[in-house]
Amino acid sequence: MEIIINTAIVIATFFGMEGVAWFTHKFIMHGLLWVLHKDHHKKESKGFFEHNDFFFLIFAIPGIAGLFFGMRNNFNLFFWIGLGITLYGFAYFFVHDIFIHQRFKIFRNADSLYFKAIRRAHKMHHKHIGKHDGECFGMLWVPLKYFRNKNFNG
Repeated sequence: MEIIINTAIVIATFFGMEGVAWFTHKFIMHGLLWVLHKDHHKKESKGFFEHNDFFFLIFAIPGIAGLFFGMRNNFNLFFWIGLGITLYGFAYFFVHDIFIHQRFKIFRNADSLYFKAIRRAHKMHHKHIGKHDGECFGMLWVPLKYFRNKNFNG
């Protein structure tokens, strides 16, 4: 029974992180910390890394802390929450940095309806290069309208 509860905690945390990511992206990255996020929209960075990459470190801290303190206390609730946060971080890295932005040139030809919808939604998000008037702030949840647009290639 304990494994079912722990697995449920990891899964709930993983999916809950989509809401945290949406809120943080919309109100923090496009708000107070726009100074770190704007180069991701305006491509001001000339190198491989962007100021936006600091968010990776910021978001990794709660996951690492949960894993650390949870392991020190017999793999308690904090460990399973930390694991869910960390798994979401890996998913975000693969979907956003590798699949969408092609920071590493793999998964270029993924052709599923879901992956096409993710690319469409993210392209619409980046259509707005300023701090305001954005859309599609999440990563894994995609509004239905992006599944319907059959004329979009990528």
